[in-house]
Amino acid sequence: MRPLRYSINITLDGCCDHQAVIPSEELHHHAAAGIARADALLFGREIYEMMEAAWRPVAETGIRPDWMPDWMEPFARTIHAARKYVVSSTLERVDWNAELVRGDLREAVQKLKQEPGNGLVTGGVTLPFALAELGLIDEYEFIVHPRLVGHGPSLFAGLSRHLDLKLVGRLELGSGAVALRYRPEHQESPG
Repeated sequence: MRPLRYSINITLDGCCDHQAVIPSEELHHHAAAGIARADALLFGREIYEMMEAAWRPVAETGIRPDWMPDWMEPFARTIHAARKYVVSSTLERVDWNAELVRGDLREAVQKLKQEPGNGLVTGGVTLPFALAELGLIDEYEFIVHPRLVGHGPSLFAGLSRHLDLKLVGRLELGSGAVALRYRPEHQESPG
């Protein structure tokens, strides 16, 4: 069974707005390596649309917007090439090497996890909340940036039960960000 890994950037005060964190070349290499190790990405609609808008044009044309440094291009190529599954009840179709996931979330994700391979990677806020509620996430990676921003959004607000996690890895980045990897110590049977 392939594991489902969740990775997200957050600030020290818990904000997970992608615009609040500190981008760096090392951070993008770390993220690209995580994607390259996985068999596929599992996105909700919002993250899929946001990632496609930001990275697909760069990967397909090689033309970067003014805000994008050249060291972000390898990330763009990596995410562009990755197989993607998109959980959405509102999208009619997807492309960008993607397939829609419909129906019961637990059943659909368990089916994806049962396929052979190296694993799946997910990100964002809404879909991972639902996956955590269902006990489907096998590893959590929080990349904590040394910044206080004083606003949200925050992660897992409203989670129905505590999830006890065990630290299984730590990587300090040159920017001062720290990637902390955790696995659930024990999974309660989700209701």
